[in-house]
Amino acid sequence: MTKPAFAAAVLATTTILSGTAAHADLNLYCSAQEEWCQIMAKSFEEATGIDVAMTRKSSGETFAQVKAEASNPKGDVWWGGTGDPHLQAAEEDLTEAYVSPMREQLHPWAIAQAEASGDRTIGIYFGGLGFGYNTDMLAKAGLPAPACWEDLTKPEFKGKVQMANPNSSGTAYTTLATIVQLFGEEKGFDYMKRLHANINQYTKSGSAPIKAAGQGETLVGIVFLHDSVAQAVAGFPIATVAPCEGTGYEIGSMSIIKGARNMDEAKKFYDWALSVEAQDLALQVNAFQIMSNVGAAKSDKAPDLSAIKLIDYDFKKYGSAEERKRLLSKWDAEVSTLPQ
Repeated sequence: MTKPAFAAAVLATTTILSGTAAHADLNLYCSAQEEWCQIMAKSFEEATGIDVAMTRKSSGETFAQVKAEASNPKGDVWWGGTGDPHLQAAEEDLTEAYVSPMREQLHPWAIAQAEASGDRTIGIYFGGLGFGYNTDMLAKAGLPAPACWEDLTKPEFKGKVQMANPNSSGTAYTTLATIVQLFGEEKGFDYMKRLHANINQYTKSGSAPIKAAGQGETLVGIVFLHDSVAQAVAGFPIATVAPCEGTGYEIGSMSIIKGARNMDEAKKFYDWALSVEAQDLALQVNAFQIMSNVGAAKSDKAPDLSAIKLIDYDFKKYGSAEERKRLLSKWDAEVSTLPQ
């Protein structure tokens, strides 16, 4: 594939694979940030000579696409995005079991993700959940800096908070599951209802709220901490908050799609993506997650997870198809329909 053709392929990130993808050696579904998806696809192609067609969608959207294509798979590898939908895909037999020879180089939490899925997915990065706010807007509004989840439900933040829709976004589903685990289901849904009253928009993408905060379109964005840090590093007036009550986290994951047409190439990408070489690419695109290879580089700007009060997130339960569907249905019925 020529460089112009490759650039066109990677930039067409919101379309279902067709045309060029039909002739690619590897069809990659990517649920990380746009720039990271592009550099992973391009660097793998350069390292191996394997042509790559990449589609970028949120983890919830990608899960829905993989499920819809189950009888005629078009993708080979699903890389990135929160682990819960990857675990659900594993449970629903949408992904292949594979044990990589790179596994011994990984952190225990990455291997635990594989073990929880019967080796149908694996951890590639770790990131805490929280929010960020626009410091200029906060000062102009004369508001106190929010430090806790509960602060975001206060009347003075009405219309000033943004988060993604948990049906399309892994970030937002992690938020919902975190709140339920943190406060209990009854109090957790009471919190989500009170938060709903202050939400100005539910976005499709999990990182969109903090980008909107950086642009001054909303005061607060609920996101993973590394996405908030990335906005600050990019020069936007963003402060990052790990909520005082405690918070959940994601184990970003990777899976081989069951029935992949290019299985050999899929396994080559899988192994390469777990290498130090591939994981060090994160810092080139200001992705500040903790990577799963113990030898991967870590930025001094990355959130210090040892200073964050993390809950004991139950990935097995909240990544299951039954619990995920139940919580989303309850959120749809009891929260999203409420007036704002």
